[in-house]
Amino acid sequence: MTRKEQKEERRKIILMTALKLFVERGFHETKISDIADAVPMSVGLLFHYFESKEVLLKELVTMGVQYTGHVSKVKARDPSDFFVTFLRQLFEYSTVQPWVFNMFVLMGQARKTGMPEEVRAIAETIHTAEDTSRIIRKGQKEGLFRKGDALQLSITFWAAVQGIMEEMAVNKDYKAPDPEWLVAIILGNNDHKREKK
Repeated sequence: MTRKEQKEERRKIILMTALKLFVERGFHETKISDIADAVPMSVGLLFHYFESKEVLLKELVTMGVQYTGHVSKVKARDPSDFFVTFLRQLFEYSTVQPWVFNMFVLMGQARKTGMPEEVRAIAETIHTAEDTSRIIRKGQKEGLFRKGDALQLSITFWAAVQGIMEEMAVNKDYKAPDPEWLVAIILGNNDHKREKK
């Protein structure tokens, strides 16, 4: 491993350690020395990689925004299959990469009052509910999804996903539910006629 690769690997370790601590203890309650101790490295060396706890948080939230963009890349045969496929992929990937659970929690926290304004502004650039409401509208026109405000349905769906990811972040025994359960939030009355894969 080259020196550059070692440095990049150390940065990733610091970021993942900070992510875990920010979720477990809260951003404000986590000290930079807590992160350094958990890595482990000296506080001085940690500052060589990240100049402050706020810079660490900003980088994590920026990563979270980038990963959110993967939602639009899901390939599906129809609008309802889009949501099932996305959830299957999310739950499978999260099982292999458990930091994803923590990222969901952090992204939820990043939008709340009390977080650094620059970080909140980055977190607010995510428009997943608005983007998927367009898919719901298409599904409503096709008779796949229940009637009603597509944006409200989308927000309700994502709130459920957020809650499940938060539960999985703190409860290691909790297993991901069947994606069909969550998609039922937006399905119309004929959901029992959908073909199972």
